[in-house]
Amino acid sequence: MTVYEGSIISCDAAGGAYRFLVEDGGRIAFVGDGLPEAYRGLPRVALDGKALLPAFTDTHIHFMSYALFSAGLDVRSAQSITEAKETVADFAGSRKDSIVLGFGASPHSVAERRLLSRADLDAACPNRPAYIVKYDGHAAIANSALLSALPAGTASLRGYDGASGLLTQEAFFRATDFVTGKVSLPSTLGNMLSAIDSMAAMGVGALHSVTGVGFPMDLDVGLESLFARGIRNPMTYRVFFQTMDVEKVRKRGLPRIGGCFATALDGCFGSADAALLKPYAPAAGLAPAAAKGVLYYPDSRVRDFCVASNRAGLQIEIHAIGDAAFDQAVSSISAALDDFPRDDHRHTIIHACLPTVAGLEACARRGIAIALQPAFLDWAQEPLEYLESILGDRAMRLSPLRTMRDMGIVMAGGSDAPCTVPDPIAGIHAACNHYAPGQSLGVQEALDLYTRNAAYVGFDDGERGSLEAGKIADMVVLDGNPLAVPVAELRGLRVEGLFLAGKPYRPGQGAASLVARGLLNGKARI
Repeated sequence: MTVYEGSIISCDAAGGAYRFLVEDGGRIAFVGDGLPEAYRGLPRVALDGKALLPAFTDTHIHFMSYALFSAGLDVRSAQSITEAKETVADFAGSRKDSIVLGFGASPHSVAERRLLSRADLDAACPNRPAYIVKYDGHAAIANSALLSALPAGTASLRGYDGASGLLTQEAFFRATDFVTGKVSLPSTLGNMLSAIDSMAAMGVGALHSVTGVGFPMDLDVGLESLFARGIRNPMTYRVFFQTMDVEKVRKRGLPRIGGCFATALDGCFGSADAALLKPYAPAAGLAPAAAKGVLYYPDSRVRDFCVASNRAGLQIEIHAIGDAAFDQAVSSISAALDDFPRDDHRHTIIHACLPTVAGLEACARRGIAIALQPAFLDWAQEPLEYLESILGDRAMRLSPLRTMRDMGIVMAGGSDAPCTVPDPIAGIHAACNHYAPGQSLGVQEALDLYTRNAAYVGFDDGERGSLEAGKIADMVVLDGNPLAVPVAELRGLRVEGLFLAGKPYRPGQGAASLVARGLLNGKARI
């Protein structure tokens, strides 16, 4: 048993801050201001100006993609096309991968204000296929060697532009399936283990990973399920299968369905294909037929999917960024609940960047949660100036956190990594410093996004998400008290330690032990 003394930020329903916490056998035995006599002789850990909080949860991450790209080429820091090309060439020269794979290309963070092109990649990497995914994770640039290697029929899909090498929409999904299938299993497992350690270093003790991007026999879903069950540390790992095939999910015994890719209703603002009710601004340069972006599915298709999933007792998550997609998601989930009412469904809309008032009212009334990404509000690769250029005054209506909070909607925080870094502190900072007047959250409200509310969205609130007696001692130590730090300085907080079930997180697990544990824990909840 251990007593922690200092700033204990519980993130309970009352927003309580206490002086003492007692951990016993991996669970919390006591939290309060006056230490009971029974605990006074126990060893004490003095926080000395630090703060103890619930471990953070990332409620939307493409974990396998994050693992892959965090171990490889990252061009986000490039200040020019020339610098990006040099980065690609240097990386290609130092590696022997069959495909040069990178992430982070943006037209908004380089001097030329344009994307890398097929010609740029041909010059930087002429002898091997190269594939650089755009910062928003919804498009990629391919060189000539990669384009020529893609499966037959890719060039006929929506979003294929052979001249520029830019792949969006269905063409992007097909190409991504092809590219990720070329990464070896040992490399994939090694990257995943490194990624989970890096997230733990940022205080993340739980994550909701969306998986299923088209591998044969859905091998990626199987691999990630094995990984989730095999992690040596008791990391809370929830798997969302990105499919509209309910039977696939039922056969695997998973309790949830959805995410992006096959369950994305629209694109994104970075490619100006998020689905809008009114056209993009002329500066977006879209043809009339594409002026409102793209809805990937007709209303009937999304409604039928939600009805089937809800009847099967599954939790639904759907990607919707534009207001047209948001309304489609809300109406489809609402139709499913009309068809088969459920009191505790916890269905969730991911992103909800440009919600409508009517849609938010329906979310509040129906108990539909929102898994949002506050870091989008302070995103160097997609700055406010760009959003204003394509959306006009609608840019100031993006992610209306205060409005949603005051309406009683449950909001949970995530990163959408690899799009943004899975750093909850960065998300908390962004939520408290919204660029739209009046839309910022208070610090405790922002902390709740990544703790109590996040646990609720994952059906984990009975065991985690707050520091309360009886709950599992998943805790993070910060080097300062976020409730005492000016909101403009929240980003400066640092994680000093993560405890899972009361024990310090230990990095460095091997792949062999992971596989063995995963097989032994074949029926563990994920």
